[in-house]
Amino acid sequence: MTTGLEAHFGDRAQVSESWGERTVEVAAADWIELLTFCRDAGYVFFDWLTGVDEPPDGFGIVAHVYNPATRDRLLLRTTVSRADPRLPSAVGVYRGANWHERETFEMFGVVFDDHPHLVPLLLPDGFEGHPLRKDFVLAARVAKPWPGAKEPGESGHGAPSRRKTLPPGVPADWGNTPAAPPTPDPSAAAPPVANPPESSSAVPPAPVEEPDG
Repeated sequence: MTTGLEAHFGDRAQVSESWGERTVEVAAADWIELLTFCRDAGYVFFDWLTGVDEPPDGFGIVAHVYNPATRDRLLLRTTVSRADPRLPSAVGVYRGANWHERETFEMFGVVFDDHPHLVPLLLPDGFEGHPLRKDFVLAARVAKPWPGAKEPGESGHGAPSRRKTLPPGVPADWGNTPAAPPTPDPSAAAPPVANPPESSSAVPPAPVEEPDG
């Protein structure tokens, strides 16, 4: 497969291998040609597609395809600019890319030209912004201090201790309250007392009279 890629694309494709998985990177203009070439070479199973925010350059677009006959996998990659994040849609090559491109459009703001139905997939109507961009401001951090670990410098006292960090929603005194003593079982018989103490209200014994003579 690598030889075929180099013969077809020449210097337009950069092939690398890491941890036993090959990655092929091309320019955005060669994206559809790369997908078509891989599909026709036996990589007919489309696994997933997503985006990666890589400031300040742009957004990486990565697709994962699989050859069921040889059990080989490929990561296909390209980059679009931040100023105009656009890429031709892969739906015409792999129909399974449909909702992956919709999600990437919604989360990163990458527009896939000629997509059949490029509308929001997960977020509610009227939502503004793209949540997976690194410059997106999390509303939860603005409305309420984050209860978990903070980034260095956010607390004003240096990096927080990980030992004191609790998961969100856990009370601050969780784990520090001493355990309550066990509740006695009323049905259990009380143990016998070996030497019961004398009661102050006990009647003293009568004196013994000695016989005359």
